[in-house]
Amino acid sequence: MTTRIDKKIVSYKVRETQDEQQPAEATAEAAQPESNVVQMHEAFVRPERLVGSTYKIKTPLSEHAMYITVNDVILNEGTEHESRRPFEVFINSKNMEHFQWVVALTRLISAIFRKGGDATFLVEELKAVFDPRGGYFKKGGVFMPSIVAEIGYAIEDHMKHIGLINSDLDQHQQQYLEKKRQELADGANDAKKTEGAEAQDNPFPPSASLCMKCHTKAVVLMDGCMTCLNCADSKCG
Repeated sequence: MTTRIDKKIVSYKVRETQDEQQPAEATAEAAQPESNVVQMHEAFVRPERLVGSTYKIKTPLSEHAMYITVNDVILNEGTEHESRRPFEVFINSKNMEHFQWVVALTRLISAIFRKGGDATFLVEELKAVFDPRGGYFKKGGVFMPSIVAEIGYAIEDHMKHIGLINSDLDQHQQQYLEKKRQELADGANDAKKTEGAEAQDNPFPPSASLCMKCHTKAVVLMDGCMTCLNCADSKCG
């Protein structure tokens, strides 16, 4: 249809059709979706009920054990975004010698948990604390450089349990280690019989040396290469 214009044109505007406006509005709505996913942050209100686990630490430096309780909060419960995050830490013991720094440590760790974000870095920071008087060995040949480091190991175990840390060996590495452990089982059993109960607590050969990666006395010479039977670390790659 042609329209004749008899007057002077002073202004103009391009008119969009209804079909052109609808896709633009749909794109804008898709670009800004409404999300109801609850994230951990400082303003998050503590629920009345929390689910947690308690870990026992018994060191040769004290006659009394320490009990570490890590409480978790379940975010977006019942949805596809459900996740379990650590919320607070408590440490209890009959030994009051370390009371001040234990309270300070638990408050700092709990504050970092409640702040949100990735809190797994705490594990490596705690495990890297060394006692100037020297560390000690746990059952199984695991070396602990300090009590703080053992607290870090306990928190790491909890994070692995709830799925925040995944450091499991792949299937090939597990099969390889199981095969090598079986090959060394006969000699290890003879050594355990002669050395008594202390050797029975150690699943690795008594002649094994300390692994600098996982701090476990599980490094043995296999196929001409020093290999850790606990974490599969090898000098030959």
